[in-house]
Amino acid sequence: MKNKLLNSILIAIPIFFGLHNIANAQSIAAGEDHSFFLCTNGTVQGVGGNSSGQLGDGSNLSRITPVQLPLLTGVTGFDGGNWHSVFVKNDGTAWTVGRNNYGQLGDGTLVDKNIPLQVPGLTGITAVSGGSGYSVFLKNDGTVWSVGYNFFGELGDGTTVYKSLPVQVLGLTGIIAIVATNQFTLYLKNDGTVWASGRNQFGQFGNGTTSNFNTIPLQILGLTGITAISAGGGFSVFLKNDGTVWATGENGYGQLGDGTLVSKTTPVQVLGMTGITAVAVGTHHALFLKNDTTVWAVGHNNNGTLGDGTIVHKSIPVQPVGLCSVGLGIEESATVNAISVYPNPCNGDLFIELDGYQNTTAEIFNIQGQLVQNIVLQSFQTSLQINHLTSGVYLVQVKNPKGLVVKKIIKN
Repeated sequence: MKNKLLNSILIAIPIFFGLHNIANAQSIAAGEDHSFFLCTNGTVQGVGGNSSGQLGDGSNLSRITPVQLPLLTGVTGFDGGNWHSVFVKNDGTAWTVGRNNYGQLGDGTLVDKNIPLQVPGLTGITAVSGGSGYSVFLKNDGTVWSVGYNFFGELGDGTTVYKSLPVQVLGLTGIIAIVATNQFTLYLKNDGTVWASGRNQFGQFGNGTTSNFNTIPLQILGLTGITAISAGGGFSVFLKNDGTVWATGENGYGQLGDGTLVSKTTPVQVLGMTGITAVAVGTHHALFLKNDTTVWAVGHNNNGTLGDGTIVHKSIPVQPVGLCSVGLGIEESATVNAISVYPNPCNGDLFIELDGYQNTTAEIFNIQGQLVQNIVLQSFQTSLQINHLTSGVYLVQVKNPKGLVVKKIIKN
């Protein structure tokens, strides 16, 4: 099963072979056997398995060096399913490619495609996620739509029948993040609660049982203040607004990070993890990024996945050996007029300087896309007090009639 990496944040464990022809990549995604890289110009490059056309390059030939998807531009987000891929463009449309045996491409057929096609009837899409034979789409009105495999109710439409055209997930509004994975789906609401639908054989829903949620999504009780969600083969990981991490479900390799190898049906705190700003989960392991830029890893380690110099599984997080401080891509995009945002990292007053401030607003969003602060600029230099924000990564968006600038900052 694939890693669920937070878009725009690159968590790098030691790399032994360099990727060629990848320039100015700004986010990444991985499927079952293929990988994607989003370039700053909105184009996408893919590499790896392509037997079902999941790379979207018009062929079914696997690639050992990245190739550009010829028909996709303006891409803002993407994800890889088992053998299919999903994309969202800056116009709010959703596109899919690859295996379609359960209708996961959402075009009303069961025919595989090797060139991306637009999913009919979906507009205002802001995020996509690809699972095991199904796809999930988040709209800008906070509703969720899904399509494809549904034997365990992972589509959340009240049935267990697969669909080849998108259906709305029942009873959910105010959703800000989605994760489709191995026959179960997680949803994060704007109130910090988490909801789930689908298979629950290991207790990955954290509700104290191993019963499936095969009708409509149900709330995972006891979880509040959640800011990020991620999921692996049979376990779930939740990041709280206090920087702690909680996990539930399968634990045969210690992937829950609680010091045991015993699976859990209610969330347990990952030991020693505080000040966490991002999480990423693989099939049987998890990665954590701290606000001091250190990376920690736990779980399955047969192939050295954890990067700690051993091939021994770990049930308590360890640090990869020799890993540099992880950069968070502090860069400016779509610059139209001169602007400075400093200091970065910041732990007090954040200063914004620009040439011409009339009709200019500054907005700060957290990594889940929630607006946490906004201000109308009244001078060429404006200070924003951000002491009240929790440690982590934020986006500062400055806009006026002349253009838009987005910058990432770290709040210590």
